[in-house]
Amino acid sequence: MNDPHSYHMTPDEFRRHGHEMVDWIANYYEQIESYPVLSQVTPGELRSRLPQHPPTQGEPFTAMMSDIDELILPGITHWQSPNFFAFFPTGASFPSILGDMLSSGLGIQGMLWATSPACTELETHVMDWLVGMLGLPERFLSSRAGGGVIQDSASSASLTALLAARERATNYASNRAGLETRLVAYASSQAHSSIEKAMMIAGMGRENLRLVAVDENYAMQPDDLARQIERDRAAGLTPAFVCASIGTTSSNAIDPVAEIGRICQSQNVWLHVDAAMSGTAALCPEFRWTHEGVELADSYCFNPHKWMFTNFDCDCFWVADRAALINTLSVLPEYLKNQATQSGAVLDYRDWQVSLGRRFRALKLWFVIRHYGIEGLQFHVRRHVALAQEFAGWVAADDRFELMAPAPLNLVCFRHRAGDAFNQALMDELNRSGELYLTHTRLNDRFVLRMSIGQMYTEARHVASAWRKIQDTATRLDR
Repeated sequence: MNDPHSYHMTPDEFRRHGHEMVDWIANYYEQIESYPVLSQVTPGELRSRLPQHPPTQGEPFTAMMSDIDELILPGITHWQSPNFFAFFPTGASFPSILGDMLSSGLGIQGMLWATSPACTELETHVMDWLVGMLGLPERFLSSRAGGGVIQDSASSASLTALLAARERATNYASNRAGLETRLVAYASSQAHSSIEKAMMIAGMGRENLRLVAVDENYAMQPDDLARQIERDRAAGLTPAFVCASIGTTSSNAIDPVAEIGRICQSQNVWLHVDAAMSGTAALCPEFRWTHEGVELADSYCFNPHKWMFTNFDCDCFWVADRAALINTLSVLPEYLKNQATQSGAVLDYRDWQVSLGRRFRALKLWFVIRHYGIEGLQFHVRRHVALAQEFAGWVAADDRFELMAPAPLNLVCFRHRAGDAFNQALMDELNRSGELYLTHTRLNDRFVLRMSIGQMYTEARHVASAWRKIQDTATRLDR
């Protein structure tokens, strides 16, 4: 019998409130188009309405949910809205939500195989599934020398790869006193900012990150990479790491991975391939041209939490040689020693990431794959690419606007010909309307609007409506 003074929510109360919460979430998705996509609150507005002190006595669940409706929802930018075209897609499908709910309910800590064997083995299995689903090289399979692990984000995957590259370049001696080897890394000027941050965290120094020139399509120029590596070696430095992008954040540029890979192999430099959003496109065989050369990579990652309908956080990260990763990150204190680990017959994913603790992320990914199947996932990827191509065609056909970069997949970079100030005003006006949400970048030092199409419930009518709104707003501002 439950102690009436325990303060815990009882199983019966949880069951009742759990049903209420599922109903609330389902209703939210049914009503999501009625909300302004970009939150309209001002800085500090929410905090000014919250109690200054926490409650001394517990409050009823109904009071919490009332505050969700009245206080929290106005401060939400609705990333799941079909009219969200900003940044990148962030899928949170119902199968994914249910898998995440189950993970939370089980409440396990999957740092070791022994702490929940199913957590480790399901993750290994799903990661092996994805090697085949994406057409990735077999060297990433767990049955070979490599293997995959689920990280929280591509930023963590890049940091983890950089750490392994650092150790391999110094023969695993970078933590020894007196080591003075100066390591350098390379990424294009369009690469994600997480590479610079990883250099800072890894102790390699942001000044030792070389930015490689890009071509007219904003893709890395292999010739410039080769020149910079040669120059650094001549100066007594040690090239250790190259990050190539399959789909840069700004413009979805696709680096020539095959050429970059051959340079890295000839120079014994670690090649990491960051395919955060665009990796999902490889579910479709016709888009696997984007991955040409990935077989030369030492590591690769993509984010199902972007374009594969799996809620944040879920980054899939593979290495071709798991020994390099484990030797970099393994620390085994007495309190973690156990018979399974010492047998060498299991994977302990604590050795594959920066943090010790880990959630059961594989459950939600497993639910998504099993619910949609490969065909269902391919259907939505193809649909989003087709919508983006149609939008790009509309832009090209309107002489007031211009395309600013190739649009091979689901991101369209464009701008009005009236200049930077006009495009800033256009974006601000569109976002204030609440009817859609766009973000921007700078390409060739020009202000550029980005139309990212990949939300789960975005349909042709939403894209067409967005284009009409863009045209109409531009007309009004141009008067």
